[in-house]
Amino acid sequence: MYEPIRTKSVHTMAGAPSSDFPHRSREEELDIQLAGHLAALLAVTDEIRALAPSADLDAGSERLAEQVTRLRGGSAPVRAPAIPAAPAPRTTHLVALHRRAHALAGRALVVAASRADTAAAILSAERMDAHALAVEPRELATR
Repeated sequence: MYEPIRTKSVHTMAGAPSSDFPHRSREEELDIQLAGHLAALLAVTDEIRALAPSADLDAGSERLAEQVTRLRGGSAPVRAPAIPAAPAPRTTHLVALHRRAHALAGRALVVAASRADTAAAILSAERMDAHALAVEPRELATR
């Protein structure tokens, strides 16, 4: 019923071998994506630490930095210097940051699971729990 295609696609470049441009494997793409999500989570975590310092956030940020460094082949993430907390951080701003961190940790968890990276998946799940707990008591107190 249909005639087979006998000509090259118009989308292929004439005379150019397919190896002219670099290709990344699926695993490499997932590594890049996971490192990006974890680096974004680290940035938000550092911002929360500046507003409301805690030992849990310190430990979490160090573990996030280790994972980003591992995924980037030894290149450490750029981090903002710790700035002393403002006299009274706005609660709504802090809650918004925790929600954003929770969402970023969720994205990292999805990518880590598809990549089968157990260490990153466990860390992402722990960070999700920590940020969810940071938001829940405030929301329950206002109801």
